[in-house]
Amino acid sequence: MTRPTTHRARGYVLVPLLLALAAVLFGSAPVPAADAGTAWWEPVSRPAPDSGVNVTGAPFRGTDAQGRVRGFVDAHNHLMSNEGFGGRMICGKPFSDAGVADALKDCPEHYPDGSGAIFENLTGGDGHHDPVGWPTFEDWPAHDSLSHQQNYYAWVERAWRGGQRVLVNDLVTNGLICSLLPRDRGCDEMESIRLQARRTYEMQEYVDRMYGGPGKGWFRIVTDAARARSVVEEGKLAVVLGVETSEPFGCKQVLDVAQCDRADIDRGLDELHALGVRSMFLCHKFDNALCGVRFDSGTTGVAVNIGQFLSTGTFWATEKCSGPQQDNPIGLTAPPAMAAKLPAGVSVPAYAADARCNTRGLTRLGEYALRGMIDRGMMLELDHMSVKAAGRALDILEAEEYPGVLSSHSWMDLDWTERLYRLGGFAASYMHGAQGFVGEAAQKAELRRKYGVGFGYGTDMNGVGGWPGPVGAGAPNAVTYPFRSVDGGSVLDRQVTGERTWDLNTDGAAHNGLVPDWIEQIRLTDGGRAVVDELALGAESYLRTWKATEDHEPGLDLAAGRPVTASTTQWWNPFTGFAPGLAVDGDTGTRWASEWSDDQWLRVDLGAVHRVGKVTLDWERAHARAYRIELSEDGGTWRTAWSTEAGDGGYDTAEFASQPARYVRIQGVRRATDWGYSLHEVTVRRS
Repeated sequence: MTRPTTHRARGYVLVPLLLALAAVLFGSAPVPAADAGTAWWEPVSRPAPDSGVNVTGAPFRGTDAQGRVRGFVDAHNHLMSNEGFGGRMICGKPFSDAGVADALKDCPEHYPDGSGAIFENLTGGDGHHDPVGWPTFEDWPAHDSLSHQQNYYAWVERAWRGGQRVLVNDLVTNGLICSLLPRDRGCDEMESIRLQARRTYEMQEYVDRMYGGPGKGWFRIVTDAARARSVVEEGKLAVVLGVETSEPFGCKQVLDVAQCDRADIDRGLDELHALGVRSMFLCHKFDNALCGVRFDSGTTGVAVNIGQFLSTGTFWATEKCSGPQQDNPIGLTAPPAMAAKLPAGVSVPAYAADARCNTRGLTRLGEYALRGMIDRGMMLELDHMSVKAAGRALDILEAEEYPGVLSSHSWMDLDWTERLYRLGGFAASYMHGAQGFVGEAAQKAELRRKYGVGFGYGTDMNGVGGWPGPVGAGAPNAVTYPFRSVDGGSVLDRQVTGERTWDLNTDGAAHNGLVPDWIEQIRLTDGGRAVVDELALGAESYLRTWKATEDHEPGLDLAAGRPVTASTTQWWNPFTGFAPGLAVDGDTGTRWASEWSDDQWLRVDLGAVHRVGKVTLDWERAHARAYRIELSEDGGTWRTAWSTEAGDGGYDTAEFASQPARYVRIQGVRRATDWGYSLHEVTVRRS
């Protein structure tokens, strides 16, 4: 989440015979569609009044000559964030049984002139705005307004009609922000996630009723890749549920102490999976008990850092980065309104310019949550993870050969891109202005060609960020209306809602309905035609990543629970011990530790001769700088299968040509610390 907002809603009827009853129930008189019964993409009836869609022609359906689905992917949207943050940060709703006037209205404290719009004015407003939405929309939705609905259902419909075929609806909230704003409900993040999921299913039912009954509408929530592919082939919109919240399962940290445990994580993942959630972020904005975050920059970064302190009792802490990847620089000037929230005598710390990385990475609880996601076939969002956390997560995913990894809106360090594609993951860029989007896309175009993948965009609508502004009617890439969709099946004119006519050239990307116009602007931008072609392959690539995630089968760990011996074992922990067997017990909270000298080893007896081709080591801080992986069939004659003199700790995966072995030995050569060697877990696989 990091974007602006808009609104919309509508009433509906079941069948033409119920028109009169619907008028009573919904406060408006639905009008039968002109071609009802003749075009599958048109509803049986629409509420009146309502927004226009302003698209004609049949949506593309089926597959291309290569059997691939076609269509765009919005990999990061927030359809229901009006229900998050206490219910009064994003004003307006994506639909309403009472009709468009009820859906597209401002929050009560914004009347009469916007001066009471705390969040809007804190995030860049001039202190006033016209709160009236329907039918005039004088001041909102706007590309630079962060507190107004951008996902009214008819605007989402226009995006679908313009070629979008997959939409990831990230359920989002933040308990601390909720506590600081006007609200009409509690601030528990999981309660908000449940409500947003329920509202998404209600929106599906809402659209279905306009099309004649269950399953007939274009808005289809999907929970597996096969169903998603079927929906896209039908020419409809496959809606995937994701989660982007700061304290999933209550896993916040207070003064670096986790407020959740493994049981909370298991319950939470089970619940989310049952709700239909198939992708999620482990951390967002604030460091939590699972991982550290990739910082926000500038004034926003200072405000978020203050929010982190108010929520957790700690500010972000930085260190010099160990590799080329870096987190975002942190701003130093605090917004007065946020600074005033700090206790007396507390101020935001200064940060060294050459220390750009969050000290907090993926915690042991975070690793447990990641493995829980793998067990449930869920996809991990790398965006918003600190580079330290993302690197560790990629180490684990690579060791497991798990393809379920996403970067949905430009919050991942781009240096991770090839690792993501190598695994089989999917990437999308934030909805920048057309020229900026084309420029960002070009940076990794060669990698996409190498791995044969498409591309996506993350609109982050309703996500408190910012959207492309107007380019002007005379710009070289100005959109000429009407224009034809990229798939050739539809013609789009300027979008009309109430008394307002929207034009991307002069209004910018004010709401979701202008996404097709933005794609047309990309096409008209220098270098943009190739980018649009890649975007059209986005749906196929996303579905392949999802299907590969579902098909993943964990490799058999030949070392699990097997007998282990070691050269030495530390003896001075009377509570848990450091016995060799703890390195193969499946618990990353335990470990083997040697005495403090270089020449130490750990040996695993696999019980029989197996083909061995991969050994994974999960080091504690006391790791080896130089070590070897040795194999033996009899326990007496050893051969080196793999070695390094540049061990950096963390998660190491040693891969080598598969060969027979009964015994596997990790032979320490030189320590990286003054301590001995310490391993949380060792796994051995065939390949």
